[in-house]
Amino acid sequence: MNKRFEVILLPICVAVVLIGCWHFSVKLSGSDIFPAPLDATKGIVELFTHGVLFKYIVASLFRVSVGFLLALIIGIPFGLILGWFGRAYYAFNPFIQVLRPISPIAWIPVAILWFGITDLGPIFLIFLSSFFPIVTAAMAAVQNIQLVYLRAAQNFGLSGLSLFKKIILPATMPQIITGVRLALGIAWLVVVAAEMIAVDSGLGYLIIDARNAGKRYDLVVAGMILIGIIGLVLDILIKKLQQLDEVRWGFQSTLHSR
Repeated sequence: MNKRFEVILLPICVAVVLIGCWHFSVKLSGSDIFPAPLDATKGIVELFTHGVLFKYIVASLFRVSVGFLLALIIGIPFGLILGWFGRAYYAFNPFIQVLRPISPIAWIPVAILWFGITDLGPIFLIFLSSFFPIVTAAMAAVQNIQLVYLRAAQNFGLSGLSLFKKIILPATMPQIITGVRLALGIAWLVVVAAEMIAVDSGLGYLIIDARNAGKRYDLVVAGMILIGIIGLVLDILIKKLQQLDEVRWGFQSTLHSR
């Protein structure tokens, strides 16, 4: 069977089975509260016809994009510096390890206190939730570079910026992208939770508002489906980065070292 055909067909088959189990579970239970797949689909159509579907999606994506990009811009260079310079690592790593386990959800009251009911609150929470996984991944990636590659590069006269561009960055990209992928998943979770409390728009707000306004569980599940689909698309886009030549160089060097 063609590999591409398997990649497409197998998930579709699993999705059909899961949707079938969902449908028959609702019908057999006789539940008049939890929606069937068709009811959730009608909820998505209703959101579209009322003109709020893309409004909620864009609001959530905007917050994730801003907070996540800030985490990338600051987190990757900071992690690389900590991984390369021992004194910087010893100075800052304890504080990172203290702050990293704190759930981003625990920061919601602080975000509301500082930023009020505005987009800045969720953006701040997304930044926090993404920053620490990205810094940790970049830091560990530098520390795990095989010494043989650094010595070979130095023998060829590479140093400073040239060493960073030709050796360090390509060698660390696979582990950094893995950290970025995990951070993006966390950021997408956090924005939904933050929107349930701190703002009045977005997919998280849609879910809590649908639940409170007449217990519209069809819209609740519709929002959950949309969140899952968008999360899948974001993950696929991040995985595409692994096809870059620089990243594949890093993967190949990692495999050859084993």
